[in-house]
Amino acid sequence: MVEAKARPSAQYEITIRVECPHEPGWIAKIAGVISEAGGAIGAIDLVQIRKGHSTRDYSIECISTEHANEIVRIVGELEGAIVHSVSDETFLMHLGGKLEIASRVPLKTRSDLSMAYTPGVARICQSIKEDSGTSFNLTIRKNCIAVVSDGSAVLGLGNIGPEAAMPVMEGKAILFKEFGGVDAFPLCIDSQDTEEIIAFCRMIAPSFGGINLEDIAAPKCFEVEERLREELDIPVFHDDQHGTAVVVLAGAINALKLTGKRPGEMKLVVSGAGAAGVACTKALVEFGFSNIVVCDRKGAIHTGRDLGDNTTKIWLAENTNPNAEDGSVKDVIAGADMFLGISAPGLIDRADVERMKPDPILFAMANPTPEIMPEQIEDIAAVVATGRSDYPNQVNNVLAFPGIFRGALDARAGTINTEMKRAAAYAISEVVSDEELSSDYFIPSCFNRKVAECVAAAVTRSARDSGVARRIPKAAPV
Repeated sequence: MVEAKARPSAQYEITIRVECPHEPGWIAKIAGVISEAGGAIGAIDLVQIRKGHSTRDYSIECISTEHANEIVRIVGELEGAIVHSVSDETFLMHLGGKLEIASRVPLKTRSDLSMAYTPGVARICQSIKEDSGTSFNLTIRKNCIAVVSDGSAVLGLGNIGPEAAMPVMEGKAILFKEFGGVDAFPLCIDSQDTEEIIAFCRMIAPSFGGINLEDIAAPKCFEVEERLREELDIPVFHDDQHGTAVVVLAGAINALKLTGKRPGEMKLVVSGAGAAGVACTKALVEFGFSNIVVCDRKGAIHTGRDLGDNTTKIWLAENTNPNAEDGSVKDVIAGADMFLGISAPGLIDRADVERMKPDPILFAMANPTPEIMPEQIEDIAAVVATGRSDYPNQVNNVLAFPGIFRGALDARAGTINTEMKRAAAYAISEVVSDEELSSDYFIPSCFNRKVAECVAAAVTRSARDSGVARRIPKAAPV
């Protein structure tokens, strides 16, 4: 069995400023001890040469914070070397936050000021008062969404609260801008009460063209989104649910093309019944998968289990697992055509995959360590996807949410419905042409700029066709 080995990563990149004698061999000596310690040197930059000594910055990718500290210690123990400073590149990137407000209009003259602010702005206010719909054209609402979180389910960190969630929400906002051209503002709120979250979103709705809910724990997230979709006339989208589901569906569409499998004839095992797991399951049921077995920490979900008053798991029991299979993931994976993991690292092993049907499809999406490492099953699996950027076929929500909101805002849609999400999934899948399609490339890269553009066009078109568009751009595709 191939064991998962930690690799140096940019998230743990440090820069060490080291002074040493300006003599031949010193760069190699320092680089050598860094390499022996497992660090990956990205760059060596000369700072200065003075009085027979040279000072250089060594940029090093490490495995962890502890690993970085160990490398600094080893370099510092070299006789003749002096470590002057150590900087953590990730912390430096976040200093002062990752966002700023910039004006779109000039403020150079008295005329500029009188139009942008008083007295001219009063005319704009009056116009919106007479027709509130004009706020979508005359304010930032046209291209601005709120990224709202209570910090209760942040990445793999769990319930860390609103202040600690803010860097993630800032990151989400810059992804919206970079990939979809959508202005987004992070709003982390100091409440984890369902009613208060709903009330907050209802109160800020007049300032935004849409709301992206983020990192709100299940099952609370289901009610928050459902209620807000009913009460507001702007798109509300919980990305942890639907962004993941859209990209998974896109990947599944292409995986089926590669393997020739048919969804109605397949057995699919899903590990994870949280927000993403439930949304993915619903999307795959709607797509045509008829035999899905969903497992949570207690094993397979079925109508014979005591599920209490958990309405989400009751829905899963009533709409999946037609053969009432019982047991753990390892039990029910036998005879499966596809495995979808959104749960925990190392959950299954090679022997489990060997018990699946021939040419199995595996989406092992636990982060940072998948349910099974791809190299363990590369000779068994037909296709493998993960949530990691250092393997092919990364399931990354950035393939979905920027384009989905771009399309919804362009159409001024009142909601993001099932048809729009399905259109987004097909658009992502179609970015990979039939000629390009392979086991190493069936999900496009998140840096492929065609993705957001294609998703936005498909979503705008679907919004129009499904009757939720309130505006059709002049350049909207037919």
